Amino acid sequence: MRGVYENPMGSGIWWVHYYGAGKRHREKVGRKSDAIKLYQSRKADVVAGRKLPELRNSKVVTLSELIDDVLEFVAHHKDNRSYESKGEIVRKALGSKPAADLTPQELERWLRTRCKTPATANRYKAFISLCYREGVRNGKVSVNPARLVRQRKEGPGRLRFLSREEYDQLQKVIATRFPEHLAEFVVSIHTGMRLGEQYSCMWSQVDLKRRTIELTKTKNGSARTVHLNADALRAIDSLKRPLQKAFDPVFPREGSNGRFDTRSWFQPCLEEAKIANYVWHSNRHTFCSWLAMAGASIKEIQELAGHKTITMSARYSHLSPEHRLSVIDRIASMS
Repeated sequence: MRGVYENPMGSGIWWVHYYGAGKRHREKVGRKSDAIKLYQSRKADVVAGRKLPELRNSKVVTLSELIDDVLEFVAHHKDNRSYESKGEIVRKALGSKPAADLTPQELERWLRTRCKTPATANRYKAFISLCYREGVRNGKVSVNPARLVRQRKEGPGRLRFLSREEYDQLQKVIATRFPEHLAEFVVSIHTGMRLGEQYSCMWSQVDLKRRTIELTKTKNGSARTVHLNADALRAIDSLKRPLQKAFDPVFPREGSNGRFDTRSWFQPCLEEAKIANYVWHSNRHTFCSWLAMAGASIKEIQELAGHKTITMSARYSHLSPEHRLSVIDRIASMS
């Protein structure tokens, strides 16, 4: 019967939920037969306009409580900082609201006013959905309103990459202003490692003779081997220090909390080099685009970049206008 359900499944504990005066009510009953009778009685009260009983002993679970639970659940996740930042933003806006009262329409309105892009809206929707999934698993809520919010269509994302001239210019600026960070920039460009992969790398994972880095923690969960070309090899070799240990980070993190933040030095260098619409993650686009322009196949790009699917690698067939023109010129008449 709609409005009567067992939670947790197989426990023999039955609940009823119904709406009255625009509010959702939920009551724990016990046996299924009792739950059916109570549900029919409550629905009759709603239809007749009779006052519904106050559930004094029922604890109101807020969205803030669900956020606390999910942050505990993802405490050791590699993207924990992202969860924490999203959690604080959602908590500030919706945290005091009873979790059972949040409707898909209210959530849709909040996402529309808070998020400027479809990608950002989808990330927040996914976070809130995770909060409710954990809430259902813990028996604190029975429904997940985020499931009924439509997923927004995302664009292909920014595929901005550096030309060779821009790379040379940016490299000169970094070497002048922040020489201590030059090696990590060069390695990022010439390996395509993600930021988290690069800054979690330890010396025990580096083999300079084989010219490889063995990554064990990646975004898609699969270990992979990063191959080092001559530029990346020289950059990493320049970071070697006396008495360094196997579990020392290759790229030391700044600050007492051991967190890494490339924006403090990378953004000023981009501005001085007059390079616009570029961020640290774009180094990965540069790596893949340069591979494509050098004649690498989509399958080779997938393997070298560690893409989960070949569809991700296919995005880099866009290349540059100059390279496309050179390909077209190959079929021009030789007469």
